[in-house]
Amino acid sequence: MNIMAAAFPPAAESRPDALAALQVSSLGKRVPLPGGELVILEGVEFSVSPGDTVAIVGASGSGKSTLLSLLAGLDTPSEGEVRLAGRPLSSLDEDGRARVRAESVGFVFQNFQLLPSLTALENVMLPLELRGDRDAESPARAMLEAVGLGERLGHYSRQLSGGEQQRVALARAFVTRPSLLFADEPTGNLDTHTGETIIDLLFALNADSGTTLVLVTHDEALARRCSRRLRIEAGRLVNQDSAVA
Repeated sequence: MNIMAAAFPPAAESRPDALAALQVSSLGKRVPLPGGELVILEGVEFSVSPGDTVAIVGASGSGKSTLLSLLAGLDTPSEGEVRLAGRPLSSLDEDGRARVRAESVGFVFQNFQLLPSLTALENVMLPLELRGDRDAESPARAMLEAVGLGERLGHYSRQLSGGEQQRVALARAFVTRPSLLFADEPTGNLDTHTGETIIDLLFALNADSGTTLVLVTHDEALARRCSRRLRIEAGRLVNQDSAVA
């Protein structure tokens, strides 16, 4: 079943396939320290096609989360460039990068990042309201129905299990119909069974929406579900491969 179709009508326009969803060139991040310079990332280059699913893997401290922050425009590189759908983030100021994220990007985090003072419905409505949509409630309700939380609309995060909170986070991430979704350890705080359920839901939403998915994970089961893996070691991209299911 196409679970996104229940939440949204067909998109008016398709996205151009010729343009890379994400293009990374000679990307580096360095931090000055009293004893010298700390190199976090160096010479990272790759591209991601629209609709692709990519896992960034590597040991703790290898630079994965820093790379994700640079890709999303949450941090700025010391050198190199990130292009989202052809737009160079380095040419934009902080407000400009925020606009790009609001227009094109969704996020899923390990610790869910739900606002505790808002209900599940209000959390999912929030990015639509910030974008200025006239009707935020209808698509938010439909999206929560699509992830199986139609009976939990009025519940606060403290009243939801970890798996339910991550479902709300997925609904919030996909409700704006982003062209690109970044996920940082989306199953990291979940038990194995709940994590598998969230993985299935994440890829169902991804397939139904055509959203490009880039995620950081230690979860080998999750990484294998992606069409490509990028392995980071000591701040360098050392391998790109096709994941094996």
